[in-house]
Amino acid sequence: MKLADAIKRFIDFFYLKPISLLIPRQTFRYAVCGGGNLVLNWVLYFVVFHFILQKRNIDLGFYLISSHIATLCIVFVITFFTGFWLNRNVAFSGSPLRTFNQLFRYAISVAGSFVISYLLMKLFVEWCGFYPTPSNILTSLLCTIYSYTMGKFFSFRGAEND
Repeated sequence: MKLADAIKRFIDFFYLKPISLLIPRQTFRYAVCGGGNLVLNWVLYFVVFHFILQKRNIDLGFYLISSHIATLCIVFVITFFTGFWLNRNVAFSGSPLRTFNQLFRYAISVAGSFVISYLLMKLFVEWCGFYPTPSNILTSLLCTIYSYTMGKFFSFRGAEND
């Protein structure tokens, strides 16, 4: 059994009434996969910000990157690939689009999420004075609706509920 099939079976085990009456299986799978990737993002953000970068800014010599933005960039690289794999193989596995097309479209949609995240992190941390980790959590929650819409109707368009 492939890992994706095992994950689907695990998720589907919890797809019971009344949930199954309210939302389609594909949306439920997306929510669980997205939720898992979101929690991974939060944990990685906390670890990278506090223990790896130790809240220090990154000086590239020609540009100074604040620690909360550097952490956002580092974590983005990891969660980009885990999110794509989960979406492609678990949530939207029935998409007729080729893998390269899915990856390209996913990259475009995630770039939009990244820009939104960047702007919101700048707003919350630098202008409003909120702490970076809670700001990241709030930012990612606000990006969820955008991400689902882009995944369903653009990146993995045509995926059937299986």
